[in-house]
Order: sequence, then structure tokens, then C-alpha cells
Amino acid sequence: MSDRYCVFGHPISHSLSPRIHAAFAEQTGEEMTYEAIEAPLEDFAGAWRDFAAAGGRGANVTVPFKEDAYRLSDVLSPRARLAGAVNTLVLDRNGEIFGDTTDGIGLVRDLQAQAAPLEKARILVLGAGGAVRGILEPLLATQPATLMIANRTPEKAHRLAKAFAGLGETTSGGFDEIVGTFDLVINGTSASLGGECPPLPEDVFADDALAYDMMYANEPTAFLRWSAEHDARTADGLGMLIEQAAESFFLWRDVRPETAALRKQLRPS
Repeated sequence: MSDRYCVFGHPISHSLSPRIHAAFAEQTGEEMTYEAIEAPLEDFAGAWRDFAAAGGRGANVTVPFKEDAYRLSDVLSPRARLAGAVNTLVLDRNGEIFGDTTDGIGLVRDLQAQAAPLEKARILVLGAGGAVRGILEPLLATQPATLMIANRTPEKAHRLAKAFAGLGETTSGGFDEIVGTFDLVINGTSASLGGECPPLPEDVFADDALAYDMMYANEPTAFLRWSAEHDARTADGLGMLIEQAAESFFLWRDVRPETAALRKQLRPS
């Protein structure tokens, strides 16, 4: 009997995760199934318990349940503790729930695949919510020259920068406090959901800078369109989704799938 895995979200019907993990399972020869489950907003824990009782061995967790998954976990990885959120659950053979987050390492691996400037680079991260908190530790581990967190509400950016200050050179402020040029600009705000672009200085990009939107869609987001008009290279979050899924797959199966072919397969033509 195949081991069962899933992704929990609300909504979840749009998720590419079942397709990604089916491809990983076929590639590696792992006996497993993977499905999308829309958990009720008020009872994520109940949805997990039902899944585990029916033979579930692990799950991915997407919005809005990552903090619920954090609280549900019996054991947390160090990176999940720093992020304050969990996107991967593993049910141990002894019944303990291990919680981890693969979002940050997924982002960094995708950035590396995009030949993004990281070590000694000037990095600007837009937003100060949970999505951004989950990527800061692995980003700072690449040893950028500086990392600025900019947010519409500066106080949130200040709190986040302070929380991660021990891991590298961090600064923070409002969008109107962005000064200088950056080698890498990452949009972690929800502006793309509404078809909007965060307000940025016209000269924010250094030469050969990369603009990266953590969202992915069939068409470039408003942020990526604006960035291309200002001569930046652009990339969306599809590669991040694939790479974080590969890390989750490794946590579950102790096998690391190859991702390059899947990137080409899923990229809209």
C-alpha cells in the first residue's frame, strides 16, 4: 500500500503541488500518493488528524494554515522556530509530528538556479509578513553585504529586522525610506494578488539586478512588469515552489529529486 501525502490549504484547488510530487514520485520510483485537501478554516488540526488516521504520513501546508501547523507540531526544526511557521509536516513512526519549513531553502535554491547575486550583494526584501519571515534566515546565510526589509508599515519591518539582526547585516524602513541601488529585490508582499506593485524608487535596481516575485502566475505580475521596464532581470516564484517541494519530498522519503526538467515542464510557454 502506498504511503499517503497531501497539501492542506484554503482554497487549494489551484495548487500545482500534486502534479509536482507525482512527477517526483515517478522520477524516483517512490511508492506514494499525493492529493490536495481543503481544510476547514476553523479546524486545521481536525483535518490533519483525519488524514493521519487514514494512513497519512506527511503533508505540505499552505495559506492560511502555516501557523496552525507550527502549533500542531510536537517537534520543530530550528529553521521552523526562526520562521514561526511550518509548511511541511512529517508523522514519525512513533506518532510524533515533526514540523519544518522548506520555503526559505526553496527560495535560495531557485535564486541560485537563476544566477542571482547573493554573497556580498545588496538585497531588498519587500514586505514583513509571514512569507518574508520564512525566507530571512537562509537568505542571510548566503552572506549578503546588507539586507533591507521595507514595508508599508515601517514598525513591522523594524521588528522583523531586529529579530534576525544576529544573523547578518540588516536594515529596515518604510517604502519611502528605500535609498540606493540593490542587486536583488524580492517582492514578498501580497500586492501581486491585487495586481498592484509596491511603490519603489525609479533607480532602485543596480546594473544586472534581479527582480524576484515570490508569487507565480501564467502572466508576469505588476511588480515584474514594472521591474522589466526599469531594466531588471525578472523571475517569479514557480521555481521556489518546485524547490521547496523537493526539500519536503526529501524530508519524507530521504530521496532528493532532480528539479531542472520539471522547471521546464511547468513553465508556461
